[in-house]
Amino acid sequence: MKGWYIEKGPESDVVISSRIRLARNFKDFPFPFRMKREDEEQVQKKAKEIIVEKDNDIAKFEFTDMQSLTPLERQMLVEKHLISSELADSQMRSGVILSNDEKVSIMINEEDHLRIQCLFPGMQLENAWNLCNDIDHLFEENVDFAFEESFGYLTSCPTNVGTGIRASAMLHLPALTMTGYIKGVLEVCSKLGITVRGMYGENSEAMGNMFQISNQVTLGQTEEEIIANIKNIANQIISQERMFRKELHKQNPFRFEDKIFRSLGILSNARILSSEESFKLLSDVRLGVDMGIITNIDIKILNEIFISIQPANLQYLVGKQLLAAERDIKRAELIREKLN
Repeated sequence: MKGWYIEKGPESDVVISSRIRLARNFKDFPFPFRMKREDEEQVQKKAKEIIVEKDNDIAKFEFTDMQSLTPLERQMLVEKHLISSELADSQMRSGVILSNDEKVSIMINEEDHLRIQCLFPGMQLENAWNLCNDIDHLFEENVDFAFEESFGYLTSCPTNVGTGIRASAMLHLPALTMTGYIKGVLEVCSKLGITVRGMYGENSEAMGNMFQISNQVTLGQTEEEIIANIKNIANQIISQERMFRKELHKQNPFRFEDKIFRSLGILSNARILSSEESFKLLSDVRLGVDMGIITNIDIKILNEIFISIQPANLQYLVGKQLLAAERDIKRAELIREKLN
């Protein structure tokens, strides 16, 4: 398995990934919710011509028509955070352009004509922004975007008007969750204009103690200011999480380590594991690895397991569709193989 999601990045003991997403619309076409079939096809064609068919110094890109994918293949891309659930379910002529390393994902005809997304492991918001900005410039050299001097970039949803940027960080916060302090963190984030979501973004749960923080609005601030604000808040949460990890371990090291090694023991030996239970146990083991309590497991193995055990990716690896009970058996088998 290859991709950004396997690698280890800066501050990776708490920060799983950084993402920058830009919402853009072509000036000469109706917004997606008003497009006709020929408009959808023309938007798709134009995006392909600019990014895939022309030489560029950024990366090698490949286009995939969503209509050519099975529901399972679409869901695999969702599980890797390369497309949204909305694009996976779309009946429009939509598509996705991916770079070879899957750090760049350009969704075509989702809520907007383009959703340019760049993902990096760990805390790398600036790197993700620089790459996204380069791709944005590549488009702007070849096409006019819907833009109004008073408002900025125009988008289907008012919350994206302005810079059109969404900066987010995926954080692993087991200690804040164990102590109950996560509630206070979520309340403070809300007051500061920060949205907190689960592992798959909007309307998703925080499985495996994974929380995604991002800016709520994009109007009235520059891209750099938005990114700096998210990074500043993320750094404060990181400090709190690290402090509570040390405090929990200090208060009762045997109980703390027992919880971690029990989870490792279950993962290493269980014959049946649901997604929910697996994510919970993997959260404990990741905590043990990040704190140096578990020393014989590479974090990259845990990252690979985390992607591989999700329903669509698991079925793809097996090579056939499975019932939920069959997936639970195969999931446990795969985890045992990877850990042992």
